[in-house]
Amino acid sequence: MIPRLKEAFNTGLNEEIKKELGLKNVNQIPTLEKIVINIGSGKAATDGRALESMVDELTAISGQKPVIRRAKKSIAGFKIREGMPIGVSVTLRGDRMWEFYDRFIQVVVPRIRDFRGFSKKSFDGNGNYSLGLNEQLVFPEVEYDKVRDIRGMNITICTTANDNKKGYVLLHSLGFPFREN
Repeated sequence: MIPRLKEAFNTGLNEEIKKELGLKNVNQIPTLEKIVINIGSGKAATDGRALESMVDELTAISGQKPVIRRAKKSIAGFKIREGMPIGVSVTLRGDRMWEFYDRFIQVVVPRIRDFRGFSKKSFDGNGNYSLGLNEQLVFPEVEYDKVRDIRGMNITICTTANDNKKGYVLLHSLGFPFREN
């Protein structure tokens, strides 16, 4: 079964984007490439249960088992040695990516407290957008009673656009809630 948003993109949204950007070829139309969700925590290095809870929460949020990220260098000030686990991340592609994006826009964003829209300045120059969330409790998949610590996460939406304008037009047409000013 094709995700709802992907089907809408393939049937009509891509033509609107093509017209808005003034593109001549359908292959020039930007699309979503991948979504990377990352949770980092200093507690993961010393507390094994914190790392386990991060893995469980990110698995519930994404529907895919995350990869444990380890420290590349030792940093004495943070009491981290090379090879210690410091976070988890997951990369979503294909149908899972489209379903996560749709769920994020339709269900998660309205649950964010005092939300006024995401900044238009968080593009990286190549059409990719990064945002941070303060807590994982905005996702309905995370059970409040099982949460040990409230931790934030970074979400990066990678697109095939090659500049910020094309990336903005793509995300805006897919319903991404940008701030007005």
